Formats: sequence, structure tokens, C-alpha cells
Amino acid sequence: MFVVIAGGGRTGAQLAALLLAQDHRVCVVEHRSEILAHLHRELPTEVIFEGDATDPQVLEQANIAQAQVVAACLPDDAQNLVLSFVARTRYGVPRIIAQINNPRSAWLFDQKFHVDVALNQSEILAKLIEEEMSLGDMMTLLKLRRGQYSLVEEKLPAGAKAVGVAIQDLGLPDQCVVAAIIRRGKMVLPHGATVLEVGDEVLAVTNRPGAEHLAALFTPLPASTGG
Repeated sequence: MFVVIAGGGRTGAQLAALLLAQDHRVCVVEHRSEILAHLHRELPTEVIFEGDATDPQVLEQANIAQAQVVAACLPDDAQNLVLSFVARTRYGVPRIIAQINNPRSAWLFDQKFHVDVALNQSEILAKLIEEEMSLGDMMTLLKLRRGQYSLVEEKLPAGAKAVGVAIQDLGLPDQCVVAAIIRRGKMVLPHGATVLEVGDEVLAVTNRPGAEHLAALFTPLPASTGG
């Protein structure tokens, strides 16, 4: 896959490094001298293209028409929107990702400007905090299908509803599948009749409602008080 990254700041540079590590072709377009000096210390020279990413002539020299993805990572939201629009309408780039610098501009980053994926760091951070608070001790290991599903892991504590219950009797939603259990340091391949034990580390592939259901099953029941 060939990706043109407009802007070599922290986001653009890190994205380029990750893509190169995955053997993708990358071109980072940047014109600011201080940023270029930093890029040349972090990335191979051949992936860095010196020029203004808002200039169509520069984009053409960077082979934007051959790109499968354009990532607009410029420090100005208006520039990112213009670049997104031009990349699709003039050069037919099939996939466009744009960084949002000012959260108040987020409403503009949609199909009107041909933005397929808008990266709003404030919104991402808020969602991560909300997710971590709502799911208790459950840990998200991996996001799948653009965040629709997750690989999650949680250790089963004493007193939880799921202790001593077979997986088939947990009432899990269709979109929540127990994939593996780590029990006393060894992996157990789960079946419907597998009974969960205290201390089991359960790995599941699930969507958001399934994760909430699983978290409820893994929450210790409140101790009853005598009258």
C-alpha cells in the first residue's frame, strides 16, 4: 500500500514509522525546515519529500495520484480539509484520513470534504476514559474492525456471578465469544461446558454491549449483611 502523509509533525512522523515497519510505501510531504531536520533523524531520506503539501504541483511530484491512502496531518484544520477535498476530487485517492487539531472544527470533517476517517484526539481520549471507567478491571488488548470489536481480558475474581458457571449458561450475546482461558499458567481451550473458576484469565472477542455484559458477570456480588 502506498500512503502519502501530508505533514511531518509528531503524528505524521510516527504514522510513517509504523507504516514503514509494516513494509508499506510511504511519502511524507513537509516544508518546514525545523520539522524536516527532525524527520531526517527519524525516517529514511527517500521517504521524505520537501515541499508544501497544499500545493497541487508538489502533491503531483509526490505521486499522490498513485496513493491508496492520504493522511492529512497538517497543523491547520482548514488545510487538512482542503487537502482532503483535493485528494479525492482531483486525484481520486480512495481513502482519506484527516487529523482534527481544534475539536470545535470536528463537525466539518465528514463526507462534504471527502474525509473517510477523522482523527479527533480529544474525542478518542474521552472515549477511552469512558470505556476504562465503565468496564472496571477489564483490559482492552486489541481493537478490531475499526473499533467495532475488541479483544478483551479480565481475571475472574471470587464472588463474581460467573464463578462456577459453564460458558454456555452465561447468557452471553451472540457478538461476545470467549476465545481462551488462562488457568494456573496454562491455556484452556473453552467449550460450552467449560466451567469458569476463580482466577481464570478470560480472553473474549466482543462488541461494546457484549463487553458490558461480560464485565457485569465478572463483578463480585456485594456481600450480604445479616439482619
